Amino acid sequence: MSTLLGAAGHALSLAFAMFWGILWALILGFALSGVVQAVVSKGEMSRLLPDDSPRSLSLASGLGAASSSCSYAAVALARSIFRKGANFTAAMAFQFASTNLVIELGIIMAVLLGWQFTLAEFVGGPLMIVFMALVFRVFLRRRLVEQARAQADRGVAGRMEGHADMDMAVTEGSIWSRIRSAKGFTAISHYFVMDWASVWVDIAVGLLIAGALGAWVPEAFWQGFFLVDHPVLARLWGPLVGPLVAVVSFVCSIGNVPLAAVLWNGGISFGGVVAFIFADLIVLPILDIYRKYYGWRMAGFLLAAFYATMVAAGLIVELVFGGLGLVPKERAAKVLEASVSWNYTAFLNLAFLALAAVLVLRFLRTGGPAMLKMMGGPPAHAGPDG
Repeated sequence: MSTLLGAAGHALSLAFAMFWGILWALILGFALSGVVQAVVSKGEMSRLLPDDSPRSLSLASGLGAASSSCSYAAVALARSIFRKGANFTAAMAFQFASTNLVIELGIIMAVLLGWQFTLAEFVGGPLMIVFMALVFRVFLRRRLVEQARAQADRGVAGRMEGHADMDMAVTEGSIWSRIRSAKGFTAISHYFVMDWASVWVDIAVGLLIAGALGAWVPEAFWQGFFLVDHPVLARLWGPLVGPLVAVVSFVCSIGNVPLAAVLWNGGISFGGVVAFIFADLIVLPILDIYRKYYGWRMAGFLLAAFYATMVAAGLIVELVFGGLGLVPKERAAKVLEASVSWNYTAFLNLAFLALAAVLVLRFLRTGGPAMLKMMGGPPAHAGPDG
């Protein structure tokens, strides 16, 4: 019994240490995301995405990068704009960008893994969207899209429907004046709290799994699984197996970054880490939502197409970054620092916790709890008062 308790305690201590190490970055990322969402309206998305032209795909990517990082909200919003007339490929590009090109993801990756991984994410993400568009253009048939639209129009509920439908953006005046206004401050606080509410489970589960893997799984297992003794094969194997590990991990949104840190320390290739993080849109719960939203056939097509594009993007990132000498030589992701001390991280955490307290207080004073109750339910067109 004491051995089991000791092992559990070790895993929990690692999970908490990782949480403490990224807390300030999480708050900063969600605050910046709240600012962006507060000045970019969701209402015009369908009109701006009528086809799969480079212009529409670029707009979809930009709008996705300016939205919530919650995978469930991204998938729900993609269906919403598809139902309102947006092109299906553009809606999927928006979905990709919403989970892989957002500010908070890049910050957490830089803190846990290193700046090279953040750069790889923002290089590989657009590549993946381009590959996806090419695959859709070659293999996606209009009849399947029509069947998917008919299924989408049935309005079968997924997760975070209310959160995806909420549009609190301030659209009048300059961007700076929108942010400084009372309505802008309120919108930022609401997005901040609701984004936290939408992903905290994934973050917590990701940290707990990462802590358990870091504490319990011997390094030799990971090295064997990721073919560390065969460098050339390992570079090819990593992007192939990374998304498959993600599928069965059940963790999406930014909750998979701590898991990526464990895999990187264990020996997975650089491109494998990138492909693993991209794969939050094909984890099992998300695949089930695709089935509900678009039907079995489209869900299967999305799984195959997304997997192929994630592997391709991961392989290209591996080759390009390796050729440029940008792949880190040391596998030193911040996983095994199981201690909390009074250093710069502690002071940053305290400073950003104060910022979080200000935003939460504004949220509570402006009708936030009532909106929070609607977040996981059916769509409701509501916004906060200034």
